[in-house]
Amino acid sequence: MAKEYSGSPKIHQPESKRNRLTWILGVSALCILSYIIGAWQNTSAPTNRSEVFNNAGRSDIGSTSAGNSLPLSSSSSALDFQSHHQVEMNNSGGAQNFPPCDISYSEYTPCQDPVRARKFDRDMLKYRERHCPKKEELLRCLIPAPPRYRTPFKWPQSRDYAWYVNIPHRELSIEKAVQNWIQVEGDRFRFPGGGTMFPRGADAYIDDINDLIPLKSGNIRTAIDTGCGVASWGAYLLRRDILAMSFAPRDTHEAQVQFALERGVPAMIGIMASQRLPYPARAFDMAHCSRCLIPWQKYDGMYLIEVDRVLRPGGYWILSGPPIRWKTYWRGWERTQEDLKQEQDAIEDVAKRLCWKKVIEKNDLAIWQKPLNHIDCIKSKKVYKTPHICQSDDPDTAWYRNMETCITPLPEVSSSDEVAGGALEKWPQRAFAIPPRITSGSIPGITAEKFNEDNDLWKDRVSHYKGIIPLSKGRYRNIMDMNAYLGGFAAALSKYPVWVMNVVPANSNQDTLGVIYERGFIGTYQDWCEAFSTYPRTYDLIHAGGLFSIYQDRCDITHILLEMDRILRPEGTVIFRDTVEVLVKIQGIIDGMRWKSQFVDHESGPFNPEKILVAVKAYWTGEAAQKQS
Repeated sequence: MAKEYSGSPKIHQPESKRNRLTWILGVSALCILSYIIGAWQNTSAPTNRSEVFNNAGRSDIGSTSAGNSLPLSSSSSALDFQSHHQVEMNNSGGAQNFPPCDISYSEYTPCQDPVRARKFDRDMLKYRERHCPKKEELLRCLIPAPPRYRTPFKWPQSRDYAWYVNIPHRELSIEKAVQNWIQVEGDRFRFPGGGTMFPRGADAYIDDINDLIPLKSGNIRTAIDTGCGVASWGAYLLRRDILAMSFAPRDTHEAQVQFALERGVPAMIGIMASQRLPYPARAFDMAHCSRCLIPWQKYDGMYLIEVDRVLRPGGYWILSGPPIRWKTYWRGWERTQEDLKQEQDAIEDVAKRLCWKKVIEKNDLAIWQKPLNHIDCIKSKKVYKTPHICQSDDPDTAWYRNMETCITPLPEVSSSDEVAGGALEKWPQRAFAIPPRITSGSIPGITAEKFNEDNDLWKDRVSHYKGIIPLSKGRYRNIMDMNAYLGGFAAALSKYPVWVMNVVPANSNQDTLGVIYERGFIGTYQDWCEAFSTYPRTYDLIHAGGLFSIYQDRCDITHILLEMDRILRPEGTVIFRDTVEVLVKIQGIIDGMRWKSQFVDHESGPFNPEKILVAVKAYWTGEAAQKQS
């Protein structure tokens, strides 16, 4: 019986299969038809989405923007273009609306807060290093722009001018009046290009340097300016295709780094105190100090040793100001001849122990050069016992890492004329040449093939972005890539009048910041669970690709988004790339931050699992926020 029962259904099996197949095909056809109709109905996007972004994010809050900016939109939903692939979001409960912070926080720098800094050790100026707020101290409000804030001047005009209302500080124009750092002219600041040691202007000063070392050959591309003031040296190097990372502390020279960024010049808040600079080893072709007041001869030469770490083999260190040419200037510097001579002798001694060669000392300038490799340096250690060569594991480690009084070892070479770590191409070929860190295999998992694929990928992405945001219209100058990987975004943007701060998360599995510097770009390490070392309103465009998938389990992403709001200029743009789930979560938060956002198509089409969310920060000021409350 069991056998007979098990066999009986087989008589009707073909007919049953046909019925099920018909039903499945019918349902599938209906689904496909519904999708096609829905996609057809949602293809009413503007033909030129860049034009939409030109007016996006403007609020009807009543303040007017800069005279050179685009007109305000009277609609709060100006960002109204449609996407071919839309995501439904559960808005039950609504988004949290973040209130404006008090206007006293307008220039708030969380990890370089002058009030918090007073609690820390003043020895070696440690109190001016990064000291970030504890979790319970983090603000959950929006940093306001100052009243009557205006859109900054476009580059290259911004190099020479900034609106007074954006950075209402006259102190430097008074304190540095004789040195021509900055002047107040009506409703704006003017930057004549002067400096403490270049009264004829930064342009003439750089020409003097060029007479001593070749600045125009393409061999020197990346530079670092320690104690940069308002970054005029870096500003005028740009016309020579040299990209400088300028840094200075938040100190009595109020807002100097803020002025630099307002000008459209790369800069960060930073100081040489007890911790390493947040850059990899062998990063810069040239380092510069013009009366930067760093005590190079103290602490067993530790600060010069740190310069040696970040300087490329064959790189130059330029010093002007005390003690150089002390026989001429000692009276004006209000120091004794003996004191200044002793300081210069000590600096010369440290440089010699680092195996540097003094290239020249002429007029106000002294220049040293780091060796191409350490073959002869190792031999010299038989004579100069200190500083010894470090035995450390990773010379690139720099995030909250204390400086050391030992020489960072260079990669081994086979001959005395070989460049340790590999020679670089001249700029601009350097941008797309295979970096030596990749050809040597020093970064696991990254090959020349992957590098070239990444370049092709970013070429397509930037071409796609150009159809969404006004990349080529001069609206953006200061750009940040929060998760830069190999620097492909910066490379694809190199034809535009922009610069990119390439950020490599400090806890990344692959440390690629050295590759980015070998390509001729600049950047820094950063843990995005903390605030970035910059002033509010210093970036026009921020790119966050895959960043929130990395950090969503490490810290509250709300604080990362609030930090992005702090450093983004009013009417600035953010591009997020991530999974749908992450982007929906982000959109739910930024809806309460006075941002307008929209999902747009992926460059490969709507079926790619990675999605793109584009957001624009609204224009509003502290004054307007107070009137509303």
